Amino acid sequence: METLEESELCFPQLLNSSCRKPKRSLTEAVLLYSFLSFIALLTVTLNLLVIISISHFKQLHTPTNFLLLSLAVSDFIVGLLMFFQIMRIDGCWFLGDFMCVIHTVLSFIITSSSVGTMVLISVDRYVAICDPLHYPTKVTVRRVRICVCLCWGCSVLYDSLILKDNLKQPGSYNSCSGECVFALNYIAGVVDLILTFICPITAIITLYVRVFVVAVSQARAMRSHITAVRRQGSVKVTANKSELKAARTLGVVVVVFLSCLGPYFCSAFVDQDSLFGIATVALGTWLFYFNSCLNPMIYAFCYPWFVKSIKLIVTFKIFQPDSCDASVL
Repeated sequence: METLEESELCFPQLLNSSCRKPKRSLTEAVLLYSFLSFIALLTVTLNLLVIISISHFKQLHTPTNFLLLSLAVSDFIVGLLMFFQIMRIDGCWFLGDFMCVIHTVLSFIITSSSVGTMVLISVDRYVAICDPLHYPTKVTVRRVRICVCLCWGCSVLYDSLILKDNLKQPGSYNSCSGECVFALNYIAGVVDLILTFICPITAIITLYVRVFVVAVSQARAMRSHITAVRRQGSVKVTANKSELKAARTLGVVVVVFLSCLGPYFCSAFVDQDSLFGIATVALGTWLFYFNSCLNPMIYAFCYPWFVKSIKLIVTFKIFQPDSCDASVL
């Protein structure tokens, strides 16, 4: 009986202070670990392909693509974090209190930077559709790079501040050995909910509603004037169609992102307990992680350049001289 009891502990040698493991059958454990490991590996691989594609090929060095690059970097790190999350499936954390805090802070930073990047993507599409004549001068590669750096820098600073108590005393909120929990006071939790979810979501929805209204009016204007200005209009129509297609694609990315991120923040909003552990936000966390795997899949279906880039990467043609100048558009 003692042996059975010890086998359910995270640290059998610590009978009085060790956390307990949930009971699972061998089949359930194998299927769960295999599925989640496959998703994590797929997330890392696909986002790495996006990072290599946009970084390597000069044709893809556009403001919009650099925003996608920022999102791919955060999704790539999420894929790496998934492997640590898989270790927590059995209810135990074996890497110590310091690594627990680092994992938690990094997760918060990635969430904040992803949300910030989504806002920047919405602004980019808003300017491209609603003010197309000034888009090349307003949205430049240099300005986008500065905005992305500010987004990541502010995320690091902000999340370090709201988690400062956890950073000062790693493991102080753990109730047993093998646990990895963090705590936010009530004010910090409310501020985080407003700044990381409510305000960005409001901005994204407002911008995309405006984009949708303008896109519909542009489509109607194109149909009514296409016969009157055939030659000049053909160039305009092609350009507008390209921007509208990009807006639709990124709109899908934003909608999927909100759908996957929403349950996490809703559960945090409903939950009155400010102490978050493994089981508290497990479903919301994994849904958010799964979104990082979906983004490059959306690119594969909507962006022909991504498929062409993958072919050049997997066939090692990117190592050929001047491969960065290859045509992928």
